[in-house]
Amino acid sequence: MRNNTNPLTTVRNLGILAHVDAGKTTVTERILYTTGTTYKRGEVHDGTTVTDFDPQERDRGITIFAAAVSCSWGGHRINLIDTPGHVDFADEVERSLRVLDGAVAVFDAVAGVEPQSESVWRQADRHGVPRIAFVNKMDRAGADLDTAVASIRERLHPAPLVVQLPIGAEDGFTGVVDLVRMRALEWADGAEAAEEGPVPDALREEAAHRRRLLEEAVAERHPVALEEFCDRETLTAATLADALRDLTRGGDGVVVLCGSAYRNRGVEPLLDAVVAYLPSPLDVPPVRGTHDGTERERPADPAAPMVALAFKVNATPTGRLTYLRVYSGTIEKGDTVWDGSTRRTERIGRILRVRADRHDPLERAVVGDIVAVVGLKSARAGSTLCAPGAPLVLEPPGVAEPVVHVSVEARRSTDTDRLASALARLTEEDPSLAVRTDPETGQTVLSGMGELHLEVAMERIRREHGLDVAVGRPGVAYRETVGEGVTGFVHRHVKQDGGAGQFAHVVLDVEPWGEDAEVGSKEGGFVFRSTVVGGRVPQEFVRAVEAGCRDALAEGPLGGHPVTGLRVTLTDGQTHVKDSSDTAFRTAGRFGLRDALRASEMGLLEPVVEVTVTVPEDAVGGVLGDLAARRGRVTGSDTRAGAAVVSATVPLAELFGYATRLRSRTQGRGTFTARPTGYAPAPAGVATPAR
Repeated sequence: MRNNTNPLTTVRNLGILAHVDAGKTTVTERILYTTGTTYKRGEVHDGTTVTDFDPQERDRGITIFAAAVSCSWGGHRINLIDTPGHVDFADEVERSLRVLDGAVAVFDAVAGVEPQSESVWRQADRHGVPRIAFVNKMDRAGADLDTAVASIRERLHPAPLVVQLPIGAEDGFTGVVDLVRMRALEWADGAEAAEEGPVPDALREEAAHRRRLLEEAVAERHPVALEEFCDRETLTAATLADALRDLTRGGDGVVVLCGSAYRNRGVEPLLDAVVAYLPSPLDVPPVRGTHDGTERERPADPAAPMVALAFKVNATPTGRLTYLRVYSGTIEKGDTVWDGSTRRTERIGRILRVRADRHDPLERAVVGDIVAVVGLKSARAGSTLCAPGAPLVLEPPGVAEPVVHVSVEARRSTDTDRLASALARLTEEDPSLAVRTDPETGQTVLSGMGELHLEVAMERIRREHGLDVAVGRPGVAYRETVGEGVTGFVHRHVKQDGGAGQFAHVVLDVEPWGEDAEVGSKEGGFVFRSTVVGGRVPQEFVRAVEAGCRDALAEGPLGGHPVTGLRVTLTDGQTHVKDSSDTAFRTAGRFGLRDALRASEMGLLEPVVEVTVTVPEDAVGGVLGDLAARRGRVTGSDTRAGAAVVSATVPLAELFGYATRLRSRTQGRGTFTARPTGYAPAPAGVATPAR
């Protein structure tokens, strides 16, 4: 039984997830306006939104950085994170999902499930985040709730539980019928709130039919509802609401609502659904972490030892803001906390309630809060902060591997140190950016998740640091793999230069590895196993050989790219009673595999993306020809609201500059989106400079 007296039951931590341009930020702005947090409706096209406060976000009209805001509705406090929708900023979504208890997935009523909608949905699946769906833009030409719900069912595979019926269509969309309470909610033009009334006569039969379908879908999945449905052949509003809450929080169903955020229609029922169906911090399992190799859990209790996870860092010129989700205990201003990543203590200077780029000071933050703190010098995104007397380390958010890189240098030699400092600040804030020095050219190389990701990073350096930088042409992160391996490859490492020597003898088999490979030590497309018998290589040396092989994967023989997709088997070896050691066998593993790869038949892999191009029907021929010239493979086509939608798989390297090309071919009417799908063999002749 839930404890309704616990204040945590009135807290909701949720994110807004969607494909770019589905209306996430507008939904967030209307939530802030409806809850009285803001007194003017912010508009993306006017650059007046609260959450898209960065100059680049307002210039480009898209969300780039996850922004946290807090508001109140019906006696509940809602901590809300507006996440980016563009694929290049998926890592920002990943870090946000790690600290959320629930989410609202926004879909375009015309387009339905779009590529990035699918990607963020899968991210939420991995984190086990319960969701409700909001079909937005019901006032657009071609909007159709049933079609959007069908795409949710077919592409995302949840059980959509539609709890509303739209009143009117397209320009005539004026409200919804609430199928749970069988009432109508309508918004007059310019009205601030909905008018509640009976179901219109023209929709009464359709509403009764859809209510019946909803009851049957819920009864199929919920035992208590099934029992009542069998006894009474119907469900009460209370039973239906309780069952919808349980199915949502258990991940067995997704409540679907609809509306038009831009016209402020459907926002109040959405907030009611957030409060009714999405979980509080008490409804999710206790957070689990490790200490000294032992797994432990902490309850969601303000009196328990404090533990919090840092999920975002803002390194501003005036100091560092570290965004935290408090999972257990209480943090007070001036407290000393222990950072599990750096294993050092730090002091909390100030605690701030966040409203995008504005902050209100707090004396303390308790379990369930999402706040920013000032004073932490070394905490990074993914760091665990806890009470010094009760250490615990939580699993950090995963960091995606960069796929695009550019060379960066200051145009004035006197700015070189300032550029290094600016790049360090960027990577501190965004772990999906990586900086390294090319060992052959000495150039500084910045890697990220896409062309736009790197463009935004470079623009920040110019605007925030006043630096004039030269940026090289974008390149992609290639991989190397084994086409045909070698067996019985012998490598003998012997070193004797006075004192204790080094001796290690290994025999390796190298072969391609597929996803159907036998279970072994596999990570990052690499499988290692040992078939040595008779103790010819002791187990501790086997582990050293594996570590050495992993060292060798950093640079392949074709162009110095990382190696993936191979299986290495240690089949035999020899040791020396005095000169064999972990170091000797690790060295043998590294150089043995390096030489074995040189003797193998190697292939190059290139990153590929799934592209969805939306163009006028009269431009399809030119677009298909252009995709073919870019080595694209068309996987499907469809027609939506008079426009053609073409899906294709295209090498990432061929997409640089595609946005400009598409606009010129379609007189500015064409758009496209892309999402990574992995790696594929590159054809012969692809030039890949060593990195």
